[in-house]
Amino acid sequence: MKRKFKLTLNLPNTITLIRIGMIPLIMLVLLLPIPGKYLIAAVLFVAAAATDGLDGHIARSRNLVTTLGKFLDPLADKLLILATMICLLALGDIGAVAIIIILTRELMVTGLRAIAADKGIVIAASYFGKLKTVSQIAAVTYVLLAGHFAIFPQGIGTFLVWLAVVITILSGADYFYKSKELFF
Repeated sequence: MKRKFKLTLNLPNTITLIRIGMIPLIMLVLLLPIPGKYLIAAVLFVAAAATDGLDGHIARSRNLVTTLGKFLDPLADKLLILATMICLLALGDIGAVAIIIILTRELMVTGLRAIAADKGIVIAASYFGKLKTVSQIAAVTYVLLAGHFAIFPQGIGTFLVWLAVVITILSGADYFYKSKELFF
């Protein structure tokens, strides 16, 4: 039985698409030789990250939650964080191992959600999942600011990235533990 997919471009979904549209701009700013690029990228990144809470709040408060939004919103978060981290890797500000761990977790949880969806189960964002996103945003923001302001010690950025990695791993383990019945 085929399900119909209805494209619903309401305000929250439009905000999410704007967040996705900001990603190439952040990447260009970071990768081109632009004076003050870290500060500009930090402002754009924080603005894009802030739309995550905004679109979700509007969707829930106005009863505008859609299937498209449930798909696009977490995808936008992952793309924003990983694209920015990969640019920071290219600039030598974040190590590859942290990014690989985060990417692996994201792919595994996305696969888990696909398996659940195939069985008619929706895996909602958990407390750990939200904490993971916040920790990643905080780490990336700090690293961007440290690239511009000498008063931000680089070591703290490294610590925040690895803290985000640990929270990311715990979040992934939590999703799999809570969804173990999908495999038996």
